[in-house]
Amino acid sequence: MWFIPPGYVDTVHPDYVCKLHKAIYGLKQAPRAWFDSFNFELFHIGFHASSVDSNLFILHHDTFVIYLLLYVDDIIVTGNSLPFIDHLVSRLATVFDLKILGPLAYFLGLQIEYTFQGLFVRQSKYALDVLTKFNMLNCKPCVTPYSLIVHVNNPIGTLLPDPIVFKSMAGDLEYLTFTKPYLAYSVQQVCQFMSHPTHHHLVPTKRILRYLKGTLHYGIHFQPGPLVLSSYYDADWAGGPLDRKSITGMVVFFGHSPITWSAKKQLTVARSSTKAEYRALATIAAEVSWIRMILHDLGIFLSLSPMLWCDNVSALVLTSNPIFHAHSKHIEVDYHYIHEKVLAKELELNFISTLDQLADIFTKALPSSRFLDLAHKLMGVPSLSLRGDVKALVQAKVKGQAQDDNADDRAVGK
Repeated sequence: MWFIPPGYVDTVHPDYVCKLHKAIYGLKQAPRAWFDSFNFELFHIGFHASSVDSNLFILHHDTFVIYLLLYVDDIIVTGNSLPFIDHLVSRLATVFDLKILGPLAYFLGLQIEYTFQGLFVRQSKYALDVLTKFNMLNCKPCVTPYSLIVHVNNPIGTLLPDPIVFKSMAGDLEYLTFTKPYLAYSVQQVCQFMSHPTHHHLVPTKRILRYLKGTLHYGIHFQPGPLVLSSYYDADWAGGPLDRKSITGMVVFFGHSPITWSAKKQLTVARSSTKAEYRALATIAAEVSWIRMILHDLGIFLSLSPMLWCDNVSALVLTSNPIFHAHSKHIEVDYHYIHEKVLAKELELNFISTLDQLADIFTKALPSSRFLDLAHKLMGVPSLSLRGDVKALVQAKVKGQAQDDNADDRAVGK
């Protein structure tokens, strides 16, 4: 059956329907129609899409190069020639209704600041909106986003009468991990219970908001560095107390700046720590390969093989010389492609002490001193020193750690 929008019914021909010349914003087919239209215009200008990211478009013209990143109807344009960029934007403006906002300062909740060392990206405004949304603006800050005493996997607790608030809270916190990688593990833990959240799960979720209150202005500092990829990965074997699935944590650095990270539970149960580590290695190897293809599309070529840092000797030996078939035959065949990557010199694996393993922060709850040490190494000193006296703030937080944990225990008891 066809329906006419109110106010558009023809009194002479009430059975007439509207014929759309273009998709209406808000309909299911609108995003695809908009992307096809914009994509066609870019190809007509001379852009070509990235082979691994369909939202990234690249234009090479003589010595000029322009990169265009499209997210629905939000666009970022950059290049090595400002007049050429202005000419491109003017040409697009003749076809589409564009609103030019000037230099990149705010994009999808990300605040970008230009410093002498590079770019500083944070989500202070978005984080403040999240705290206001859930009435946590006046809460007491805590030193870590999780407690070593209160376990989120505890099945005890009554179901929340309205789980929408919990789901909204977890979703907002997940978006904050874009500039706060040290939240990845704690957010991953609470997001496991989106379907059936209980009052017990609400306590650690609010603790993350309390930690967020004290780190509103923290972010990532991107600065120039060597064209080298280095990766840290770790796996907490059988880290899930309910299903005994391992948790994979990883972070990839381009030069001195982190560019991607994750904390994710593995799909199947690992029968040994070697298998858990080997599976985590396969995950990060695929991620590094994808990043190399992105860099290739951008015209950036790495002279050195990406370096992976591992703290598990068994997994390290197995990747370079998989001869322990009697003990490792239960490891799926597809994970042995790591061996081929190592032989082809596409990856270089090195051992690192657990004390220096940055990915440790993505796999388990850590004491406050260990968490702060890894967070500072992960983010870099410049990103934290841009906002106030961090050393004094950290000392004040460590002093109140015991009170915070006791407060969480009392909340669970209630």
